[in-house]
Amino acid sequence: MKPALRESLREDAVKCSLPAALEAMGERWSFLILRGSFNGLKHFEEFQSELGIARNILANRLARLVDHGILERRACDDDRRKVEYCLTDKGYALLPTMVALRQWGERWETGKEATPILVDARDRKPIRPVSVTAHDGRVLGKRELIWALPEEVYGDASAEAAE
Repeated sequence: MKPALRESLREDAVKCSLPAALEAMGERWSFLILRGSFNGLKHFEEFQSELGIARNILANRLARLVDHGILERRACDDDRRKVEYCLTDKGYALLPTMVALRQWGERWETGKEATPILVDARDRKPIRPVSVTAHDGRVLGKRELIWALPEEVYGDASAEAAE
């Protein structure tokens, strides 16, 4: 029997995408700015007043999110002197992560459903918990996951092309 493969925890960001993702997002304020963006905030003053964040920290975090391509800085149509911060496709791709963190917090930290409730716009029903799913849509539990090398998943040709 082959020994179980383990993810190396000492790999640099080139080999492991988690440190790279954490570098892009930074810390608490970046997540709260992102949450604000998902809720329609666009202007520096809106973020500042809604979040109660210091102006210098907000400026730093917005610049970091723009540098990483998560937000885009644009001139406002109605007043070219003002700018707005808009989510990019890369930023929108963080929505499942944000929902998963919120659901985790509801379950393990606060013990109650957050308000307002995130619902399906069509049916007005609460969304399902975010889960890890197999290629065929099956929800996977912790005992149904293993690490595999690229050549074990895609074959030798794909592994060579990735290098």
